[in-house]
Amino acid sequence: METSMYSAMRVGVVHFKAFPGLETGVGPLVETLEKICADEFWTAVEVGWMKDYRVRNTARHLLDQSHLSVAYATQPKVLSNKFNLNHFDKGERMKAVEAIKSAVDEARHLGAEVVRLIAGKDPGDEKREEAKKLLIDSLHQILDYAAEEKDGLAFTLKLFDRAIDKKNLIGPAPDGIDIAKAIRPEYPHFGLLSDLSHFPLLNETPEEAVPMLAPYLDAVHLGNCVFRDKSHPAYGDIQPRFGVPGGETDTPEVVTFFRELRKCGFFDKPVRPMVSAEVRPVLAGEISDVILANAKRVIRDAWALSQRPE
Repeated sequence: METSMYSAMRVGVVHFKAFPGLETGVGPLVETLEKICADEFWTAVEVGWMKDYRVRNTARHLLDQSHLSVAYATQPKVLSNKFNLNHFDKGERMKAVEAIKSAVDEARHLGAEVVRLIAGKDPGDEKREEAKKLLIDSLHQILDYAAEEKDGLAFTLKLFDRAIDKKNLIGPAPDGIDIAKAIRPEYPHFGLLSDLSHFPLLNETPEEAVPMLAPYLDAVHLGNCVFRDKSHPAYGDIQPRFGVPGGETDTPEVVTFFRELRKCGFFDKPVRPMVSAEVRPVLAGEISDVILANAKRVIRDAWALSQRPE
């Protein structure tokens, strides 16, 4: 008998990707968030930087009405301002730490249960281990700050590409595991977030990476990427729609991902994990509402197909 996907996960969407132009913390944040809140397909939403306190107040009121689970993603604030939690310059690193502490406050203001974190740039092979130590130190400071409230706010570190676009320190699965091993013993609410769209960029596969990540994997993103054609408008870590010509991910790849996650017990957690679509309109003529409908169809189909015998 087919298991409802809603019994296994909270189905989310990344707000600031679905509606481009919001990454700088301004724009039609509330108007677009209202569309997600009014759509019963979604049971979770990942929001980002909202510069204006009044906008956050309005968004919080909207989220409170919606009954959605809420995650707060630091990527918009970090990437817009080029903050780097593993910067070799202490002043720059502390600037990043303070910015993420303020993001923790914003997350609480919005009613988030988890904060998504991102490492800084990869410095290359020779300095990578030193950068990882600096990242661990920065994370300790942020998590110490968050723990003062004693409300159980959780954190995930998102794994990005290292060589194609974001060129992030973390990175391939083994490096993400190194960070989790260093942080998790002291902070049990810390884990990793893996993104289906990043496996091709990292030259990894779900079959290889998911079993390694499983002990620390708390959430996942579903997305697509293009990397074989540098002239493609969606080249890099852009999160185009599922099935975009030249892309790497469509329904079959989501099916495989769901199967690997199930094998590793990801869907058996005491609290249903968030599984969020991270897609956006990229090509000329594409609109957010249709791209979101595309994602919903792929998620529904992939879940149903993932339960058939292999």
